[in-house]
Amino acid sequence: MMKMDNKQIYKKTLCFSLRRMLWDFLAFIVLAGFCTAGFLLMNKPDSDGGGLIGLGIGLVIGIIAVVIILRYVSYTYKAGQIAMMTRAVTEGELPEDVLKTGKAAVKERFTTVALFFAATRIIKGIFNQIGRGLTAVGRSVGGDTGSSIASAINSVIQVVVAYLCDCCLGWVFYRKEQKAAKATCEGAVLFFKHGKTLAKNMGRVFGMGILSLLLIGGAFFGLFFLVFSQFPATFEKLFTEFGEVTLDDGATLAQKIGSPDTLLLIAAGIAAVILWSILHSVFVRPFVLVGVLRNYLESGMNDIPTEESFRMLDSKSDKFKKLHAELA
Repeated sequence: MMKMDNKQIYKKTLCFSLRRMLWDFLAFIVLAGFCTAGFLLMNKPDSDGGGLIGLGIGLVIGIIAVVIILRYVSYTYKAGQIAMMTRAVTEGELPEDVLKTGKAAVKERFTTVALFFAATRIIKGIFNQIGRGLTAVGRSVGGDTGSSIASAINSVIQVVVAYLCDCCLGWVFYRKEQKAAKATCEGAVLFFKHGKTLAKNMGRVFGMGILSLLLIGGAFFGLFFLVFSQFPATFEKLFTEFGEVTLDDGATLAQKIGSPDTLLLIAAGIAAVILWSILHSVFVRPFVLVGVLRNYLESGMNDIPTEESFRMLDSKSDKFKKLHAELA
């Protein structure tokens, strides 16, 4: 069997990332459009906080629209990319029409979007339940320090879980002769059987994430700061309306923010992080995922989990135990 290296697989499956980017940017534009429309429509000279209310309404409507777009369209490209990465690692080659083949593989394995998200919920549920035990260790320190440690551990867990979820989906695509539920159980077991091997990837995961945040996020922060600086009156008006919002401690939101200039910086930061997350997930994360997925799949191909190995997770996760029992 010929072997495709990680760079070849990344380039060959980049078409999925580019399609996802188009839909992600569309979702971002939709969200920004609803927020802007809500603010402008309700920002009347004689209204008290109308612009802020309109902004909130637009945000809610925009989030609903974005969820619909990403749930029913973007998922196909994400899952198709994982399917083709899996095929490249396990078979050493990819077809000419990677995009069409990947989308067909998703429809074959998950005939409806509901089945796909059911599988991802099960996978995330298993790993999150086990991860909560580690978070509890942080909280046991007590006080603000314990809460900070728990939050840090939880953030790390969420990043790891996201990659494990994708790897587990890759295993489900690889084990196409098995039912998705059983393949999901096998995928969960793989991590715990070969945890040390897969843990070696985590340094690369976080290193690449931090580097891309500094470079991509920093560039967009500067861009948005320059753009937003051209509309000082808008931020002054918004800051004034924040003065009408009182928090639980009696201070207003405007007092917490400090000044219109600080509000501008916050807005630029939020916009930059949103766009960074889109570009990171489109270009950087798939490159990292290829390496993580390769180690994961090759570990499993050489040691496919057995029924006996399923029992090692029964005591660690009620969700896994339930899924395992359903297979009996």
